[in-house]
Amino acid sequence: MKLVVLGAGESGIGAALLGKAKGWTVFVSDFGQIDSETQNVLTKNEIEWEMGGHTDARLLEADLVVKSPGIPEKAAPIQLLRKQGISVISEIEFASRYTDQTVVAITGSNGKTTTTSLTHFLLKEGGLNVAMGGNIGNSFAGLLLDQPASHFVLEVSSFQLDDIEQFKPHIAVITNITPDHLDRYGYSFEAYRDAKFKISQNQTEADYLIYDGDDPNIAAGMKDHTIRAKKLPFSLERPLEEGAYIDDKNIIITIANNQINMPIASLGLQGQHNLKNAMAAATVATLLDIRKETIRQSLTHFQGVEHRLESVLKINNVKYINDSKATNVNATYYALESMETPTVWIVGGVDKGNDYSELLPLINEKVKAVICLGIDNSKLIDSFGNVVDLLVETTSMQDAVNVAYHIAERGDTVLLSPACASFDLFKNYEDRGRQFKEAVRSL
Repeated sequence: MKLVVLGAGESGIGAALLGKAKGWTVFVSDFGQIDSETQNVLTKNEIEWEMGGHTDARLLEADLVVKSPGIPEKAAPIQLLRKQGISVISEIEFASRYTDQTVVAITGSNGKTTTTSLTHFLLKEGGLNVAMGGNIGNSFAGLLLDQPASHFVLEVSSFQLDDIEQFKPHIAVITNITPDHLDRYGYSFEAYRDAKFKISQNQTEADYLIYDGDDPNIAAGMKDHTIRAKKLPFSLERPLEEGAYIDDKNIIITIANNQINMPIASLGLQGQHNLKNAMAAATVATLLDIRKETIRQSLTHFQGVEHRLESVLKINNVKYINDSKATNVNATYYALESMETPTVWIVGGVDKGNDYSELLPLINEKVKAVICLGIDNSKLIDSFGNVVDLLVETTSMQDAVNVAYHIAERGDTVLLSPACASFDLFKNYEDRGRQFKEAVRSL
């Protein structure tokens, strides 16, 4: 059986190596360039590959195609394969066919990385043999090759969910749904929302769906989709018979006759959005029978993830915060909302159909200067040029940080929270965040 893998990134290489291990004849095709290290891995494992384009004849030999989540449905190779009736699936779908272990899958517009990392931390501290990956870290396929885990905690994006067929997590989490990646979905929010709900499409009554019970977009999605899994909402606004809610500054989680409570003040991560992330992760841990005291202690000790409201340094009494993971407007909203001092805001990148209007009240209240960091800053200038006294354009992270250094005064905060994708100037949001930290440390 012939497996073609489109894209030689983390997920593609994971799928290729897993396919090889499971007896497939594997061919990897990348429209761009494949780095030398990856070339060596493929060659060492006797996997054929090509780069700089796709050979149609080789693609059409496939019995099955695994595609990179970055390749859109409208791409010519995908259209060709669909026309010929060749099955095209995502790497998480492919990997899921080779394990019967417990899968926890977490999606959402914001908070999914923190919730995934926190869930992994809780389960690991609780003594489970647990591996974490998916849209962060190692691919699901790579985890199956490298780690004989009993539980997998996966961050999954809408792009990965687009091409599932049988993928069925035992526990699914939807942290929230706000407009994001609309350029990929024909500028249809409903199409993007529907992609998120695919996380639950194969679940049965024996499975669980944990979700934000305060999110109107999730509520609307619930009406449009058949949910067979047991629903466990979390809420900051109302008490719940089952699920997680707030009562007198305590988190209360109730599942069947099992209840856990802990004071909000003891959480290692503060802020309303992190409170919801903690509720979601703790609900997963409760379902998987982690001891109450272990959950309480772990929530207290967890300190967050890199590139998400990450404190870098304080220089001349100015705080520098790396929030490079904020790749959409809603994530940046949370970041600006959490600022307690006058803020010099670094923003910009690849716009994904963003509507910046919801940020304007926070900018009026908290932002003293805007530093645009991107190749095309026209939309940012149109949105914020008349809102702040100072707006500066830059085209490199070093320039952006240097400008911020000269603008910021004692007691201010310099916040990198781009609200955009990173691919105009950086490899990814991690590269953007690390360049920010390097530039700050070199001041």
